[in-house]
Amino acid sequence: MDICKIHENASKCSVNSIECFMVLRTQAQKISIATLCGLFGTLCIFENSLVLYLIFSSPGTRRKPSYLFISSLALADILASIIFVCSFVNFHVFNQTDFSKETYLLQLGGVNTSFSASLSSLLLTALDRYISISRPSEYKLLMTRKRAWVALGLLWVTCATIASLPLLGWNCCTLDSTCSELFPFVDDNYLSSWICFVVVLLGCIIYAYAHVLWRAHQHVAYMEKHQAQVGKQNARMRMDVMLAKTLVMVLTVLVLCWSPVLVLMIYSIFARLSNHLRKVFAFCSTLCLLNSMVNPIIYALRSKELYSSLRTLFSRFRRQVRASEESPEAESTHKSSMIET
Repeated sequence: MDICKIHENASKCSVNSIECFMVLRTQAQKISIATLCGLFGTLCIFENSLVLYLIFSSPGTRRKPSYLFISSLALADILASIIFVCSFVNFHVFNQTDFSKETYLLQLGGVNTSFSASLSSLLLTALDRYISISRPSEYKLLMTRKRAWVALGLLWVTCATIASLPLLGWNCCTLDSTCSELFPFVDDNYLSSWICFVVVLLGCIIYAYAHVLWRAHQHVAYMEKHQAQVGKQNARMRMDVMLAKTLVMVLTVLVLCWSPVLVLMIYSIFARLSNHLRKVFAFCSTLCLLNSMVNPIIYALRSKELYSSLRTLFSRFRRQVRASEESPEAESTHKSSMIET
C-alpha cells in the first residue's frame, strides 16, 4: 500500500504531506527529468535571450508593436524556464522539503505568471496580426507603441494578480478545503479557475488565428488575381501573410505541448489520480519548456527581419573570430622580422 496515498479529505498542509507529491522514486526517472529540464531550460534561455537581443539591437524591429509583443513572449519564456527548472528540479530530483508554504506558493505563482503571460502575449500578437491584415491602412493609427506598452502592462499585472491568489489566501490550508492531487497547498477550486482562464486564453487565440488565416487566404487570392495592380503593397501583404503563418505554427506547437498537461489537470479535478498518472504529469510538464524552446526557432526561420539580423550577427562574430586568429600570427611575424633586422 502506498504510504503517500492522498486521503479523501485532502487538506493536509504539513511538510510531511509534501513528500506525497514527490512521485519520482527511481534514480533513472530523476536523471531523465533533470536531463530534460537542463537541456530544454538552457536552450530556451539562450534562444529567447538571443531573440530579445536581435529585436532591441535593431531600431527597425524594437519600434514595431508586433515585435514588442514577441519580446514579451520571449521574456515570459525566459522567466518561466528559470523559475520552473529551479523549483521543479529541486522538488522532484533533490526532494527538498525545507521550505514553507509561502515559499512554494511564491514559486508556483512565478511559474503561473510566466506561462500565463506567454499565452497572453500570443493573444496580443494574434490580435496585432489580425488588425495588420484586416485593416492595413489604419494599422499605424490603431496599434501605436503607447497602446502596445499599455496592453503589455495590463497583461503582466493581470497574470501576476491571478497567479498570486493562492499566496494571498486562496489555498486549501487557509480555507481548510480540498487540496489538489497535483500541487501542494493548492485549492481544487483555484486550480479549476486557473484551468478555465488558460482554456479561455487558448480559445481566444484560436479564434483570432482562425480570422487571421481567413484574411491571409483572402490576401493570397487577391495578390494572385491583381498582381499587376497592387505594386508595392505586395511586399507588405506577403510579409503579413508569412508572419501570420509563422504565428499559427507557434500556436500549433503551443496546443500540442500544453494539451497533455491541461487534460491531466482537468482529470484530477473529477477523479482520483494514480501514482502512474502523476508521474506522467511530471514528465508532461517538461513539454511546456519544449514549447518555450521551439518558439524562437520558428521566429528565426520564418521572420525575415529577425533572420537577417541573426545572419548579420553571425557574420560579425565570424569576422571577430578570424581577426583574433590572425592577429597572433601577424604579431609573431612582425616580431620575427624585427629580430632578423
